[in-house]
Amino acid sequence: MSYDPNVLQRASRRLEEQRRERARRTEQRRTQIYAQQPRLAQIDRELRATMTGVVTAALRRGEDPAPALAQLRAKNLDLQDERNLLLGTMGLAPSDLDDTPACPLCGDSGWKGTQMCECLHRLCTQEQISALSDLLKLGEQTFDSFRFDYYGTIPDLAAGISPRDNMENVIFPVCLNYARTFGQRATRNLFLYGAPGLGKTFLSACIARAVSEQGHSVVYDTAGNIFARFEDQKFGRDPEARDETRRYLNCDLLIVDDLGSELTTPLSQSSLYTVINTRLTSNKHTIISSNLSMDEVARRYSPQIASRLEGEYHALHFFGEDIRKQKKNML
Repeated sequence: MSYDPNVLQRASRRLEEQRRERARRTEQRRTQIYAQQPRLAQIDRELRATMTGVVTAALRRGEDPAPALAQLRAKNLDLQDERNLLLGTMGLAPSDLDDTPACPLCGDSGWKGTQMCECLHRLCTQEQISALSDLLKLGEQTFDSFRFDYYGTIPDLAAGISPRDNMENVIFPVCLNYARTFGQRATRNLFLYGAPGLGKTFLSACIARAVSEQGHSVVYDTAGNIFARFEDQKFGRDPEARDETRRYLNCDLLIVDDLGSELTTPLSQSSLYTVINTRLTSNKHTIISSNLSMDEVARRYSPQIASRLEGEYHALHFFGEDIRKQKKNML
């Protein structure tokens, strides 16, 4: 998976800060224990000396190191026994004096060879959710908090079902299943469309949280911001734009919000096609939300783009009464 470099950098920084804080606390605790029992400090100095002696004896040339090694190891064991006994009388364990890594898998490095360790992976997930929360208010938006009572029960003449039935029996189950089985099913892309204020961004945020918590990299941005970054890259306006566009193309899940609200230009049309086509060919997952219908997408962007969306995206039509207006009327 491809995390945002900024997310990885912040997570790595947190891992290092945690390691330093543990080392600081261990050293503080060690100082206090040594002050209570000075013999422990002496034993630890002797243990370090015997370890150095073992290495020296093992590397010695011209004579058999076995007797020296056996003597040093015996002394080391005696010192460890005395150390454990003294710690026991103080109600402490040997680990209270040792700087033991919090993660035994990677020794707190965050990596097992070239593979990211679970400890760093968890921090990346936390940092990613934090970054998404600034944009999507993820603390409030979860599948459990979704409310169906904002959707009316009177059937829509064009759709043949009510907004409530559409949400309860079509849209919500698809979105929930998409999030829970992310990467496991054939459905890789969603196109959420309909009038403003009907829950498209809310459900996108629910999916973003659930997929992030599974450890996948998720990037959310508005269509206007995404196309602007592609424009910055094209004209060399910002050295960071290349990293941003790579992030859009390589993350596990890209959520493109509010397609159609931006100024449509040949460059925005080209950028949209690049995003859609590149992510399709690399089997990446994408969610696009828009106030435009598929026919409107074809007219505003191109029939080719609309064709890709119709063929490769599961389209979900949102309809009903604007939820934001409903909430305003309740005040």
